[in-house]
Amino acid sequence: MIADIISTADHKMDQAVEFSREEFAAIRTGRAHPAMFSKLTAEYYGTPTPLQQLAGFQVPEARTVIIAPYDQSALPAIERAIRDSDLGVNPSNDGHTIRVVLPTLTEERRKEYTKLARAKAEEGRVAVRNARRHGVDAAKKLEKDKEVGEDDVTRAEKKLDEITKKHIDAIDELLKRKEAELMEV
Repeated sequence: MIADIISTADHKMDQAVEFSREEFAAIRTGRAHPAMFSKLTAEYYGTPTPLQQLAGFQVPEARTVIIAPYDQSALPAIERAIRDSDLGVNPSNDGHTIRVVLPTLTEERRKEYTKLARAKAEEGRVAVRNARRHGVDAAKKLEKDKEVGEDDVTRAEKKLDEITKKHIDAIDELLKRKEAELMEV
């Protein structure tokens, strides 16, 4: 039972680290990449649909993304979604594709993105700590119900602490890499 609790907590912590990785990928750096558009949705036949399902993305140059919709009728909706997003870009539409040219990042904008990255990292850490807390609570409930002993709960807490530290260190490493990438000119 204790092993199941630890395994579940570890899985939830892995998910929190993976979510943080995805959040960091969506934060724009000086280079263009399709992951920047992963959180955007466009209204397609009345349904909010992720851009990844509506179009193909190409990155021919470091600061240019070409978006080719699979269905030409979705072109205006995709353009509107990009324009209304917080990416700070102005897409241009040639009737068949959308071209997005990323402006160079100013020092001020880089600092804003760094702050955003730190906030996303803190969200990830909180999720990891919540998974630890749920695991500890479940172990203590088992002890209270006399299903396991006090020693088992203490060992479980120590194991959960080790796993928590490992996952928080992973998030911190991701943050460090993202900050270095953002400050690189």
